[in-house]
Amino acid sequence: MSEVITGAGGRALSPKGVETRQRLVDAAERVFGDLGYYDASIVKITEAAGVGQGTFYLYFQSKHEIFDELVRDLNRRIRHAMTESASKGTTRLEQELLGFRGYFDFAARHPGLYRIIRQSAFVSPDAFKWHYDRVSERYAAALRDAVDRHELGPIDPEVAAWALMAVGETIGLRWIVWGDGDVPEHVVEELGRIIRAVLEPAG
Repeated sequence: MSEVITGAGGRALSPKGVETRQRLVDAAERVFGDLGYYDASIVKITEAAGVGQGTFYLYFQSKHEIFDELVRDLNRRIRHAMTESASKGTTRLEQELLGFRGYFDFAARHPGLYRIIRQSAFVSPDAFKWHYDRVSERYAAALRDAVDRHELGPIDPEVAAWALMAVGETIGLRWIVWGDGDVPEHVVEELGRIIRAVLEPAG
């Protein structure tokens, strides 16, 4: 059953309404990413979306509400990008590195990602925690399944998930945010070596 997308007040949206709502979220990504939460405004978001200010309130009640929805939207798209990329691998170890490639590609296409997620720690701590919990729970479950199939060594899936998430995120910070906007191939290859050292079965 598909998710029912609602506007302000909980009313179900028409396909056109869903499209307008997403246009506002996409505009919010650009505005929050460029200006930060505190300098962003509903006026700037509606201008970036090409809609009237009154239209905003048909879908969201406040700047804080659309910020929370943006964090959830980015989370869904990150997980989708990683899953889609990982699906091209034939073994779990291949899927691991491909999943990180998917994350790096997504982060490179969304330059405001790091700023938005980091600001959520102060602006909306519940959304910040939800973001990392959501990613880690799915990741740990996939690792646990791979351990049960004897594709990986005897790891603690939750610890491994959080540790590798931290490695991937900080690599993106170093080379995408503070570097040239992309992760060099030699860095990806070194990440692959680290992943194998952590996850590969002994022998």
